[in-house]
Amino acid sequence: MQSVGLPSGGYADSVPELPDVEGFRRVISDHAVGRRIRRVDVLDAGVLRGVSIEALQQALHGRKFGQPWRHGKYLIVPIASSKKAVLLHFGMTGSLHWATIRHRHDRIVFAFADSELSYRDMRKLHGLRLAHSQDDVRRVLANLGPDAAELSLAELRDQLTGLRRQVKPALLDQVVVAGLGNLLADEILWRARIHPRRSCAELEPEDLARLHARMRTVLRRSIPQGRVPPRKTWLTGRRDEKSGSCPRCGTTLAHGRVGGRGTAWCPQCQPR
Repeated sequence: MQSVGLPSGGYADSVPELPDVEGFRRVISDHAVGRRIRRVDVLDAGVLRGVSIEALQQALHGRKFGQPWRHGKYLIVPIASSKKAVLLHFGMTGSLHWATIRHRHDRIVFAFADSELSYRDMRKLHGLRLAHSQDDVRRVLANLGPDAAELSLAELRDQLTGLRRQVKPALLDQVVVAGLGNLLADEILWRARIHPRRSCAELEPEDLARLHARMRTVLRRSIPQGRVPPRKTWLTGRRDEKSGSCPRCGTTLAHGRVGGRGTAWCPQCQPR
């Protein structure tokens, strides 16, 4: 069996983030694009959003997927020779797999001649939408901020400057920046030496420049992995250890809840 597209397993409090969704995009691009869809099996209609089983099957049966693209945590998959597109959001536990054996958490399966593309999700918090036009796609994405992987320094400055809220919850707000999740936010802030509870209103121009540069570095190194890598030289490689220490200075990491999310930071490198 070949199965590709696992979410960032091995971390506490982790969900699919921008690098994971990029990995899922590659699963479709590498394996499913251009192949004729022979059948769509909806194994659990609980992941369908605004579309019936029959309408989804009718839109896809005998069709082919075009090249997928991503904005934030949304994956948009055009239906070739059609104005329609499938929109996927992976919530907290979703993933895509190219496989020949089904899993008990497979919810929707697109069957091809020699294998299957499975949308797998244990908790079913989000799911699949069918857009009938580019206007439909734009409406779904309208409330999202700029994509984190494409974000310029000027855009980051515009999004954060003057916000009277803590910087970590701001980065996690998809209306502010689309695509960042808990692991990415902690890693980026650690590298930028910014405390996660610091107010956005307190960030100086040099803080924003450093934050943007570290965001680009983390995403550039994470995207090819299809996940936030658990390297020991990264905060993400130490955060779940009982006595995890900062990879940079060796100080024992601090843990707490910031904006309702489990958070790790270095009290030495990221002073309040």
